[in-house]
Amino acid sequence: MDADVVRAVSELTARWARALPAENTVVAGLGVWPLLALLASGADEPGRTELAAAAGVDPAGGAAAAIRLVETIEESADLHAALGVWVDEQLKLAESFDSVMPAPLVGLLTGNPAVDKPKLDAWAADHTDDLIRSMPVDLDAGVLFVLASAILLRTKWVRPFTEQLRHVPDGPWAGSWHWLERSAQDLDSVRRYEHPAAAWLTVVTVAGDADVDVLLAIGQPQTAQADVLAGLLDVAAQPDGGVPGTALIEQEEVGSEVAPGVRIGQTTSSRPEVKLSLPSFSIDVEHDLLQLRELFGLSAVSSDPGARGHFSALSPTPLRIDQAKQRVLARFFATGFEAAAVTSMAMTRAAMVTRQERRLDVTFDRPFAFVAVLRESRLPIVAGRVETPTEPGE
Repeated sequence: MDADVVRAVSELTARWARALPAENTVVAGLGVWPLLALLASGADEPGRTELAAAAGVDPAGGAAAAIRLVETIEESADLHAALGVWVDEQLKLAESFDSVMPAPLVGLLTGNPAVDKPKLDAWAADHTDDLIRSMPVDLDAGVLFVLASAILLRTKWVRPFTEQLRHVPDGPWAGSWHWLERSAQDLDSVRRYEHPAAAWLTVVTVAGDADVDVLLAIGQPQTAQADVLAGLLDVAAQPDGGVPGTALIEQEEVGSEVAPGVRIGQTTSSRPEVKLSLPSFSIDVEHDLLQLRELFGLSAVSSDPGARGHFSALSPTPLRIDQAKQRVLARFFATGFEAAAVTSMAMTRAAMVTRQERRLDVTFDRPFAFVAVLRESRLPIVAGRVETPTEPGE
């Protein structure tokens, strides 16, 4: 896979992570990135530059890079991705349309939401194996153009967890929860990293049975969760970095904390091992990307530009981004992990902004003078002044 694209997706996801609220949430930068890259190739300035910067891509090659990314993902055993484009059947397309939006991706919208929405929902369900059954888009808003991506991830753990109910007596997690535990002998699946923003960070790799792993990270109690997630995204590119578990286990006495969330314990096993314990989780959220339009390079292309529009390479009809949303879910359970995301961006006709010329507003509301002249010779005929108005109202 293209290392530059991997880096660009990681950076986009990290910037998004820092903007997330302090609550249970999940995002799929991978679902947003190809749409931004596609749009960058079809956009006019200044939106073209904004989108390209957000995606970290050369706008001339953005569409091709998006297609290559999806094709590469499709080679994975555990991961599936798809792109879709739908245009209103009455929308006139630019001659350059096919060079930006490959024909196999393109479907038609009838303009009737009762017909079109089930079609888009079926696409979302089909490409997420029914995990997400509705495209996050409102077609009642005069939508003429929809771009969408879908991602589906399913993996099983190489070593499953056991599940039990666990009672937490106090603290922010006080209560009873479904809890997962397992023991394994891969000490180096645990690593301690030092990160500029997250300080000390513990990362645990939970291996899937094909080509996907899930990385879990915990920071120090005082570290903001946004920094923990951003730090994880940074160190995920360094799987052999940090201090490995084989070194951590030799550092201190039993009972000592050697990394955030990691203490030296004891086992009856004949070999050192890692005991991993965490709650199972299921998170299902929807994000409005236009609430962070600057982060995603959508500021210019979501504004009303006037008669020209933002996407002349797609259509002579003036268009702007009116909706940009992502529905995403993630589930971590005893036998595996699954996640799905559907991201959509919808365009409507841009408002026709009439150019406002400046004017001079002149008011004679106090005494003034006047003169009448011949036009060519400027000969004065009569002259006078007005001290007060002479014609009262009725």
